[in-house]
Parts: sequence; structure tokens; C-alpha cells
Amino acid sequence: MRPMPDEPQPDWDPRSGNVLSNQIAAYDVMRDRCPVAYSDYLGWSLFRHDDLVRALDDHQTFSNVVSSHLSVPNGMDPPRHTAYRQLIERHFDPARVDAFEPRCRTISVNLVSGLEKGVEIELVTQLAQRFAVQIQCAFLGWPDSLHEPLLRWVRKNHEATLARNSCAMAAIALEFDGYIRLLLEMRREAGAAAPDDITTSLLQERIGDRPLNHEEIVSILRNWTVGELGTITACVGILAHYLAENPGLQQRLREEPDLLPAAIDEILRMHGPLISNRRMTTRPVEIGGRRIAAGERITLMWASANRDEAVFGDPDEFRADRDPAQNLLYGRGLHVCPGAQLARLELRVLVEELLKQTRHIALAPGLAPAIAVYPASGFSELPMILT
Repeated sequence: MRPMPDEPQPDWDPRSGNVLSNQIAAYDVMRDRCPVAYSDYLGWSLFRHDDLVRALDDHQTFSNVVSSHLSVPNGMDPPRHTAYRQLIERHFDPARVDAFEPRCRTISVNLVSGLEKGVEIELVTQLAQRFAVQIQCAFLGWPDSLHEPLLRWVRKNHEATLARNSCAMAAIALEFDGYIRLLLEMRREAGAAAPDDITTSLLQERIGDRPLNHEEIVSILRNWTVGELGTITACVGILAHYLAENPGLQQRLREEPDLLPAAIDEILRMHGPLISNRRMTTRPVEIGGRRIAAGERITLMWASANRDEAVFGDPDEFRADRDPAQNLLYGRGLHVCPGAQLARLELRVLVEELLKQTRHIALAPGLAPAIAVYPASGFSELPMILT
């Protein structure tokens, strides 16, 4: 079938072998060659920092309502988004996040001390995924009995997403919702004896003049958990890999742990743990010299924008003194990540324990890490040796 005359022609193929073999390097090329690029798979992709900032600051033109499925509050625009966002921000109150540090420390100590020293380990499955699952369950008040089921779910979800198996993805989504429904039913049945945690408190929340309904609570918990499991896993792998490849920085951070917060943000700027997010145009727009019609899919390429030479100079130069306002690691604008402070705490504490409990973090000789492919980031396999 010949395309309609006004149908955009593909500028690139995000699923090609050249792209998937090293996404970050491929996006660097696209940012220079075709910074606003069309593909059948992703629609219009924005690669430059300034273009992402424009889209993030203009929610009236670049809408977050990209699906017919309920997504609270990620898939909403103001004014509907506003009340949900205010409700969610209360659960990431700085005092609550600070109070979580001792639990986070215990989890980190136990996981790192359980890793064998002096032999090859696979860091993604033995540390990164386990940390993501345990830390999320702890913050939400979910039982330890969910750790192994959620680890299996993470792996099944990853496999189905890579294969673009829509039937499997639908079944896996229902499986995850089943975990949440069971947790909510147990709390409803317990009444006043239910645990005092975030999950229980959502049952008591109101939006406007009514309680949150069941579907809204499930959507909130799904968005928190699914996003957190993937990005925290990616973050741990990226940080461990970078420290292994830069032993001088690794040792400096052991000696000067106060540098860790800025160092972590800078490492994750260079290799973004979240590749992209979606938007939808509500009206015709011109951006980066391209005319885009209303109703078009937009893909915000975080992993490219945070490496834009026009903003950061050499994107691979580690600098802990950069202006944090330029780093889009946790987003920007109305939809900036409400859990940014929590994620920073979790990653800082885990890296502190990795550095405290080791003398050296190294890649396993002769075994190349396996780079994760879209939509994931980081590494799918990371053979390492800790001593």
C-alpha cells in the first residue's frame, strides 16, 4: 500500500540492530543528524535538550493523555491532573522519605553482604533486581512474601515487552493487578487493624468530594511500582558499571562519600536509566524545523537530551559541579517525578554500602556486559567481581 501524500516518511528505525546494539551511542548520532525524527514505531522522537524542555513546559500542546487506559496521574493533563498530583505528593513528604533511610540501609547492607566476594557474580539479577523489589515493597508496606513473585513478574514482563507479545503483556498486567487487589482486600478486611502504610492510606484518600475508587488506587500503585522496579534496576547496573570502569572515581567516592549525591546524578545523566516517555500533540506544531500535525505521537528521548552537547559540552565528561537544573534525570515541569527524593536516597544508601563493603568493584574479565534494549535501559547482564 502506498502511503498517503501527507504521511511522514521514516527517518530512522529504532528497532534496527545498529540502534539496539548501543542505544545511547545511536541517539547521540540522531541528535546531530536528525534531532526531530519520525519512525513508524515511536512516531516523532525529540532528541535535543531544548526541544524536550519546550515539550515538557507546554502541556497544552504536548499532552500526557496518550492512552485510553486509566493512568493516575501520569496519563492526565490539568486540571484533572492537579488534584491527583497533590494527593500523591503527600505520600512522598520529605519527613516520610527521611524516616525510610534506616530500613533502606538494612536492606542494602543485607543484600551487599550476601554477595560472594572474589568470584564472578551477575549483578543485575543478584543485586539490582532484588534491591528494586525489596526497597519498593518496604516503602509501600508490602510483605516479604511478594519478593520472589515480583522478581518472576519483572522477568516475564521484560521478556514479553521485548517480544512485543501483546497477549502475554496483557496477561502479565492482569497478574500484577491481581497482587495489588489482594493487598487491598486484605487491608479492607483488617479494618482498623490494617498496617499503617502508604497502601492502607490510599484506601482512605479522597479526590474532590469522593473516595478514590478501586481502579484509581490500582492505577496509582501500578504506576509507582512498575516504573520504580525498572528504573531502579537500571540505575544500580549503570552505577556499578561506571564505577568499575572508573576506579579512580570509585576510590575517591570511598574517601569522600559526601560527593555521592552529585556523582550519582551525573553518572545517570550520561547513561539515562529511563530511555523515553510519550506525549501526544493536541494541535499542529513546528519544532526543530519539522511540522507535526495534531494527534501525533511524540517520544521524548531523555537518554539523548541529557547528553546534548549544546547544554553539557562533552556528554561523557564526568563533572559533579554541573547545574542540577539542566539535568532531566527526574523530568521537569508538571510531571516531574514525585519520588525523586526517595530514589536519590535509595541509590545513595546502596552505593554507600557497595563502597563500604568492598575494596574494588570490577567487571569480570573476558565477559562483556549485555546492554539492555528498548524500552529498557542499563544492562540486562552485568558480570562483575567484588573484592
